[in-house]
Amino acid sequence: MSVRFVVTGTDTGIGKTVFSAALAGALNARYWKPVQSGLEGETDSDAVARLSGLPAEHILPEAYRLATPVSPHLSARLDGVEIDPARLELPACAGPLVIEGAGGLLVPLTNNLVFADVFARWRIPVMLCARTSLGTINHTLLSIEALRHRDIPLCGVAFVGAENADTQATIAAIGQVRVLGRLPLLESLTSETLRRAFRENFDTASLMEVSA
Repeated sequence: MSVRFVVTGTDTGIGKTVFSAALAGALNARYWKPVQSGLEGETDSDAVARLSGLPAEHILPEAYRLATPVSPHLSARLDGVEIDPARLELPACAGPLVIEGAGGLLVPLTNNLVFADVFARWRIPVMLCARTSLGTINHTLLSIEALRHRDIPLCGVAFVGAENADTQATIAAIGQVRVLGRLPLLESLTSETLRRAFRENFDTASLMEVSA
């Protein structure tokens, strides 16, 4: 059975790319970012290549590379591109696969298609990344509802940030969701420090059990 995960978030800029790099590295997986918005500087695929410790061939090419760092539907429009859902098919590859979405679940790809619609079509387990800071309870519970409304398999929430035991427990209880672990913020973010932090805070063998 293939080990495949979608990593999505409650919002943009919460650390899901760093988490994706850690997860892909721990699983020796292929990594795929279907749609990249913003090409100036380091892209998410570049960051995962730098932080995961994976060989270059494990970083799969994006289906769409869009220039402007805004929502994909707008970035595509500015580039004169129309995102075709048919191009967002799961890549055929050997071994585990980690797929990273852009922003949150309801980020639009076109005027009538959001990322969650694509995830619903794929029907593979989703890991929901959430920050631990103020506001995350509402954002995380809304994201859980959006996943369940579309019958998308949710294997759990991965927190990113400083320890906030009450927030984490509240989300687990109200959302009736499994907490996969918490990735702390790292003063020195390198492939080595990230690998160690992930190993200390997540049970890789347990994660494999909830994969598709």
